[in-house]
Amino acid sequence: MKEKYKHIETKVIHEGYDSKQHMGSLTAPIFQTSTFVFENAEQGERRFAGEEEGYIYSRLGNPTVRVLEERIAMLEGGEAGLAFGSGMAAVSAVLLALTKANDHIICSQGLYGCTFGLLHLMKEKYHITHDFSEMLTEGQIETLIRPETTCIYVETPINPTMKMIDLEMVAKVAKKHHIQVVVDNTFSSPYLQTPLALGCDIVLHSATKYICGHGDVVAGLVVGTQEFISKMARTTQKDIGGIISPFDAWLLLRGLKTLPVRMDRHSYNAEKLFKKLKQHPSVAEVYYPGDTEHPEYNITQKQMKAGGGLISFEIKGDKQAAQKMLNSLQLIKIAVSLGDAETLIQHPATMTHSSVPVDSRLSMGITDQLIRLSVGLENWEDLWEDLNEALNRIRA
Repeated sequence: MKEKYKHIETKVIHEGYDSKQHMGSLTAPIFQTSTFVFENAEQGERRFAGEEEGYIYSRLGNPTVRVLEERIAMLEGGEAGLAFGSGMAAVSAVLLALTKANDHIICSQGLYGCTFGLLHLMKEKYHITHDFSEMLTEGQIETLIRPETTCIYVETPINPTMKMIDLEMVAKVAKKHHIQVVVDNTFSSPYLQTPLALGCDIVLHSATKYICGHGDVVAGLVVGTQEFISKMARTTQKDIGGIISPFDAWLLLRGLKTLPVRMDRHSYNAEKLFKKLKQHPSVAEVYYPGDTEHPEYNITQKQMKAGGGLISFEIKGDKQAAQKMLNSLQLIKIAVSLGDAETLIQHPATMTHSSVPVDSRLSMGITDQLIRLSVGLENWEDLWEDLNEALNRIRA
């Protein structure tokens, strides 16, 4: 696909859609249909044989969904995109497409709880093993590479510890050994970070988060080469069926239009709050990629446009103190997910990562004192007033 526009602020609004092709409709229409009519039996034969382009059945492709797939591919700098019914549908499709029984995966030291669960399911059922790595150096990664290693799976920033991984370094090692690098870019969005430009091969999103931005869609997106995406569309997506609905695709297109504006505000608010949190006597540690004292701040500067809207912090106390703090909030909502207009807060050890065994969870840095904050679009001073009062209750 040839890019029409240079800047992301324009791409998120116009890329992949031509109103002239849709009766002048400014907004992409919702093709809310399960199937498509052929002009004749021969046309149906040609389309099923792949000899003629066109739509067949919405599990195999839909015009509204296609606009979304083309737009996300352009935003991430990839050749093609594929949309799914959830972030985990996207994760599972990618990992199944890249592996077979007895293969091996190298993962970043810290993953979303459901991704962790999927890896263990694949190990139990198909003997697809995995190893975790901090990925601090090339040598650290290379010591884990085996003949059966087929991919390196990376989150950066890592959920929920905000650890950073140098994607350019990982890609360099992977290319030397002809291994695919998959990056979960959910926390950054293509506005803040573009892994493919750093040498990685596949990027995916839980589009439920920043891509949507309004807390009303569950979806996933994958971007890669045309060859990989086409193969995955014909196999793991078509046959397993984790597709997105046309209406949800339309909502994501709507959300994408304001992505740059939202990400700037998320990042601005988060920077204000992390500075306040660092100074509060009830807070032991604050983890934010935009912190100049962050251990991997040099990586943030290298591959991210800004620090993003996620902050994690450890309070002084135990699990009960953390829960007391959450229960004392009035404005900020206790909820999993992230990237919404509303500020959300959660306790990873008992919520998003509760399925991870305690020893593995602690090795990831997820303690009972850790809290994850998804900073929304409200006025940051109102948010700080709410956080400050809740934190003061721990001391009381």
